[in-house]
Amino acid sequence: MKTLQNLSVFVLLAFISCSVEPTSESLTEEMSPEAQLYDEFTEVAYPNEFGKVTDVYLFGRKLPVEQIDGTFVYQGDILLPEKAVSFTPQNLILEAWEEPVFSKSTGRTQFLWPDNTVYYEIDPNLPNQQRVTDAIAHWESNTAVNFVQRSSESNYVLFTPGGGCSSYVGMVGGRQNITLADACSTGNVIHEIGHAVGLWHEQSRADRDETITINYDNILSGREHNFYTYVEAGWDGADYTDGLDLGSIMMYSSYSFSGNGLPTITRKDGSTFGVQRSALSAGDVEGIGVVYPGPTTTEPTPTEPETTNPTTEPDPEPEPEPTNPEPTEPEPTNPEPEYINGEYYTIEGVTVLRMDNKWYVQKGKNWKEVELINGRWKFVK
Repeated sequence: MKTLQNLSVFVLLAFISCSVEPTSESLTEEMSPEAQLYDEFTEVAYPNEFGKVTDVYLFGRKLPVEQIDGTFVYQGDILLPEKAVSFTPQNLILEAWEEPVFSKSTGRTQFLWPDNTVYYEIDPNLPNQQRVTDAIAHWESNTAVNFVQRSSESNYVLFTPGGGCSSYVGMVGGRQNITLADACSTGNVIHEIGHAVGLWHEQSRADRDETITINYDNILSGREHNFYTYVEAGWDGADYTDGLDLGSIMMYSSYSFSGNGLPTITRKDGSTFGVQRSALSAGDVEGIGVVYPGPTTTEPTPTEPETTNPTTEPDPEPEPEPTNPEPTEPEPTNPEPEYINGEYYTIEGVTVLRMDNKWYVQKGKNWKEVELINGRWKFVK
């Protein structure tokens, strides 16, 4: 049997690289056993409210969420689109004659923003709008993601006041809010933008147990689901870089959701660690570059011009450019991964075998061909 390889259902960008030191102006964790349940390193949508934990189905996968004020909240600050949530199980593989239950089927690529461009508005009632513009400038100077003020675009992000910090993951269609309480810092905004472009939380990536230990006995009762890996929660944990990044701006702190003042997350040796809400880490930048490739807007560092040696022969004149150069095919904005025949993959929650450039799943004792259409698997007639 081949080794199972994980690919994402959303853009599960648990960005992973070597940890980076927070910058001087960062919010850097220096927490003690008296740490509060919610702090500047644990973004939550409703800091003072607790909802009933309910299992729902999002595009066929089961997720434990809190229901608060009619919204579905996952892992503290992630909002789920109501139009895509169901209370009843959904088949991960549709029959050839079936159509998706939801009117807008959203798959892997649909959760990315086309052409690396996020359209946005800022609610005029939002205090301290500088934190939003600073966060956007940070994203644009470190990644190939562009942010454009909305004119008439139907899919866009609205930065708006709220009781906490929250966001949807990826482009979900229509207006999607990033809510910001007065206490949400620029670093918190960078974190929530991370969700909006497709990032999930760092500590939930599939291979996290190689680096950290989750101390479930210290987690506030009823909040254990916030620490499940995406595989445990029914999703695919895609890892775009090597090893968990404790310096990621998407990382929980050692004391997130602690119910007794003791650490909920430690290194494998039992020690706590610091997190930051200042900047995208090197791992964050590396991972985002996989799904949003392209040059950043950072100005290159100027270099001293080379001195001219008058004793050497001058360089020959360059050949003139052709007047009608052959057109070249542009690189795809979001290239799809290459799949190898004979390998198994987990895509959209289903383990599939690649063979003869087609996809197959095991059904009983037989192998049946399937195809991926708009993010949903269907059996081929």
